[in-house]
Amino acid sequence: MHQEKIAEVIQEVKKVVVGQDKMVNRLLIGLFTNGHILLEGVPGLAKTLTVNTLAKVLHLDFNRIQFTPDLLPSDLIGTMIYNQQNGSFEVKKGPIFANVILADEVNRSPAKVQSALLEAMQEKQVTIGETTFTLDRPFLVLATQNPVDQEGTYPLPEAQVDRFMMKVNIDYPSKSDEMEVMRRMSNMQYTTEVRPILSKQDIFDIRNEINAVNIAEPLENYIIELVFATRFPLQYGLKDEAKYIMFGVSPRASINLNLAAKAVAFMDQRDYVLPEDIKEIAEDVLNHRILLNYEAEADNVSTRTLIKTLLEKVPINKSVTLK
Repeated sequence: MHQEKIAEVIQEVKKVVVGQDKMVNRLLIGLFTNGHILLEGVPGLAKTLTVNTLAKVLHLDFNRIQFTPDLLPSDLIGTMIYNQQNGSFEVKKGPIFANVILADEVNRSPAKVQSALLEAMQEKQVTIGETTFTLDRPFLVLATQNPVDQEGTYPLPEAQVDRFMMKVNIDYPSKSDEMEVMRRMSNMQYTTEVRPILSKQDIFDIRNEINAVNIAEPLENYIIELVFATRFPLQYGLKDEAKYIMFGVSPRASINLNLAAKAVAFMDQRDYVLPEDIKEIAEDVLNHRILLNYEAEADNVSTRTLIKTLLEKVPINKSVTLK
């Protein structure tokens, strides 16, 4: 029943967004597993439009925050204001108080603002003055960053990027998709209304169903092997790759890879995880957690290339000795 509703959600989003099936899929996985998503792509790839449309289809409160160099933490979470009529301070809540937050160009704001956002992501609460407010559930942050035009930006530190469940690289649309986009958007009378499909309770129910998806012990072992291969590549015969990796992934990677694989299986109408589910989601979960050295940059080696090699060389059925 819920899988049918999810299919309806995707079809509803497609009324507005053309050719970004992977992005929509990853956003839904993040929502259904309580994980935040970092979207990276050049301007004009419908990142903002997709998030906005999805929030409408899910009937969730949505706020977009444009991150700029002059943004302050209080612009994000809110502040105390003085009421002259009664002579007291009152709380004015900021735009962080919504179900879906689009942090547009998150790398254009200073570290203080980024920290305020990431604290809200992790703690699911914010403190204004002496009062702590719990954020509404579900709470999902979808942050975008532009890989080009990095002048005047404040790149997110690796330790903070690790708080995102996935980093999704958005590619250009195909020729046929771009033709459809062009035809739609060049028609100045084109409008499309979307209808809400899922309720908050549906989302919580889906989370419970994903939690019940079975992942066999050999596949749990496979996740551990993939994670450890990024930390100790020489032990896995990855001699060429070892010289490029400065730090491997954190324990959040294994947790999120497990959760995301269950969500992939659920959305494929299965109550069990296959090795293909782990491989499908591995790049998005791992790519922002592997820290490469300068030699990798000099040799034009990317994390995507390394992850592809990991998936080819790390065996699925290897037994794990837990120590």
